[in-house]
Amino acid sequence: MSTPVALTIAGSDSSGGAGIQADLKTFAALGVYGASAITALTAQNTKGVTGIHAVPADFVTAQIDAVFSDLDVGAVKIGMVAQAGSIDAIVAALSRWKPACVVLDPVMVATSGDRLLAAEAVDALRTKLMPLASVITPNLPEAAALLDAPVARSEAEIESQGRRLLGLGCRAVLIKGGHGEGSESIDYLVGADQTIVLAAPRVATRNTHGTGCSLSSAVAAGLAKGEDLETAVRNAKDWISAAIAAADRFSVGRGHGPVHHFHKFY
Repeated sequence: MSTPVALTIAGSDSSGGAGIQADLKTFAALGVYGASAITALTAQNTKGVTGIHAVPADFVTAQIDAVFSDLDVGAVKIGMVAQAGSIDAIVAALSRWKPACVVLDPVMVATSGDRLLAAEAVDALRTKLMPLASVITPNLPEAAALLDAPVARSEAEIESQGRRLLGLGCRAVLIKGGHGEGSESIDYLVGADQTIVLAAPRVATRNTHGTGCSLSSAVAAGLAKGEDLETAVRNAKDWISAAIAAADRFSVGRGHGPVHHFHKFY
């Protein structure tokens, strides 16, 4: 029996709530074996980011090649890329290994408000990495930043931005509505032929550290298990909603605590 494998290419969160650590927890919670290639180390906790140490681009390449040369990778999740050199390394590696599914979470700013992507690297993310993605998973501010546009305020504006993002070369766009308002958190899966609206009750909690990382990893986990994109997104939405709802079972840190990745188990 083959084991589903997903590779996360992202930054490390020393406090364990986001980044590589959140991705690997998500994969494990959903029955997928997780591998990783680290693009940056962060000195980080629930209150903020105090330092970023980028991994040299050639070592990012070495990690990705080591994984693909041995493991049967079913899906790739890309999170924090930190710098333009890392983006070039990732683009070259993906072009060489040609994974079937690529989930790109265009991480620019942490929950705490700290910047995680160099300003000069945004264009490289937009023009080089996005065209390789099966789906990108921006939140509302990230979608706006990718388009140099104001943050969308209505469903029509959100769908319009999703279609504009499709025009940049990715195959689908999942715009996450966690930064929106109202009693529901509404995500929009925008594809070439239709837009699927996914709603869940908004949870009143400050423990949302790692939410975006974990949702995109959950989508990658579903794809690694052979699910189609819509099914993977629906299952990921249900799982992350439950992880947020269970977050207050934890008492971790003094800022934005983590979601409960293993809510099904304890």
